[in-house]
Amino acid sequence: MFISPTCKERGNGMNSEKLSTNYMICANYQKVLRKENGARVPQPMASGPTAFIPEKEIAQDNPVDGHPSLLFLEEYSTTGHPDNTTKIMALHPQYLESFLRTQYYILRMDGPLPFEHRHYLAIMAAARHQCSYLVNMHINEFLQVGGDSEWLSGLEYIPQKLKNLNEVNKILAHRPWLITKEHIKKLLKPGENSWSLAELVHAMVLLAHYHALASFVFGSGINPEIDQDTSHGFRPPVVSNFCLCSNTNESHVEDVISVHSSPGTSDSVSELEALMERMKRLQEENEEEEASQEEMATRFEKEKKESLMVVTGAYEDEWIPTSCISRYVDDPSFGYKDFARRGDDQLPTFRAQDYSWEDHGFSLVNRLYSDIGQLLDEKFRMVRNLTYNTMAIHEDVDTTTLRRAIWNYVHCMFGIRYDDYDYGEVNQLLERSLKVYIKTVTCYPERTTKRMYDSYWRQFKHSEKIHVNLLLMEARMQAELLYALRAITHYMT
Repeated sequence: MFISPTCKERGNGMNSEKLSTNYMICANYQKVLRKENGARVPQPMASGPTAFIPEKEIAQDNPVDGHPSLLFLEEYSTTGHPDNTTKIMALHPQYLESFLRTQYYILRMDGPLPFEHRHYLAIMAAARHQCSYLVNMHINEFLQVGGDSEWLSGLEYIPQKLKNLNEVNKILAHRPWLITKEHIKKLLKPGENSWSLAELVHAMVLLAHYHALASFVFGSGINPEIDQDTSHGFRPPVVSNFCLCSNTNESHVEDVISVHSSPGTSDSVSELEALMERMKRLQEENEEEEASQEEMATRFEKEKKESLMVVTGAYEDEWIPTSCISRYVDDPSFGYKDFARRGDDQLPTFRAQDYSWEDHGFSLVNRLYSDIGQLLDEKFRMVRNLTYNTMAIHEDVDTTTLRRAIWNYVHCMFGIRYDDYDYGEVNQLLERSLKVYIKTVTCYPERTTKRMYDSYWRQFKHSEKIHVNLLLMEARMQAELLYALRAITHYMT
């Protein structure tokens, strides 16, 4: 963790106990601070783009340097070189091009929102998950496009129009099913700080994009960026007023020395063979007969309730809010709660046949924010259809059922049901450790650890696990957009 000069000044004269209340640091680092009697020494950044995958293994699989199909990186790059997120996504070049084209469009191309508003919304969205990696990236971008540096002092310093989005930002990030046409009506109410429909759709797309991207950053263990011209291996403060503590890196400290099963163990091999057998059997059963609508509905309700039992693991190291992140967060105690909660009144299921991306969301967003619907649709289709017909060491494997189970499980946790999908497949294809990982990355990304990443699919390639992260990111983004766009539709009709 690197502490900026301003943060150091605030810490002068404070003991390590008091210091811990000013920075977002884990219990492990607090122990170090106490042991060193308050000494604050910059720590060297981990090498490579991710803390989860050995750098040499990324280099073997990653075509990011000199690959002809990645020439588009120069066109869409804003930094002149690929950042760590791009380097990991480049394990899947086809998807990466679609992702970067969409991100470039919502940040850089003509649109309803001013450029400084776009980057500030990215900061607000990433801060909901304490993602300092993205927050600091867009602090830089915000200033480069001429943003007012005073806004970086916190939400109380921004225009009222942007403040009015706080409620929608927190709901979309954690419980999107709660957004209603009343939220839309309030934002569009005529007045000095009112939003237009086009501006609001642009803002919703940005918020959903960065909530979901935070899931990918944490799920992939993305390391903080190291400046190319910095020889000592530490990144200097982006702005003197903001620290660069990164729980993307710190949150796995306790996992670095953890012992986990080797990918070559007989147990992991047998798990892979058993999974492939279940996939084959399901494909054969689907060809033979189809369950009734009543049975399909029952299986959805069962899976929805079983998701309550998927616990994301002990979270003993409570993250202590830092002014560097919390200044961009309204109501920090508001977080994810299971859609199917015990003892609560049941929320109505979002039925995809009543409001789907293909039939409703796509056309609405394209009408209000030109061309973005097409770009989003291409990105969703790309990640859902992306396959190399391999599983670990096996080739010529149809992974359709597995990819569909992962996507639909994410939507199930957000209360979205597809009437034509048999949710019994989820339990047959997704092992418990994978379910824990999916729920954590999707709903509580800041809690993701290397141990979780290592615990599932031990025979699979890292590129295949990154593919899972891409599916989780896009499924989450689409779920948020479906709820937001449905609320806008209800407002308009």
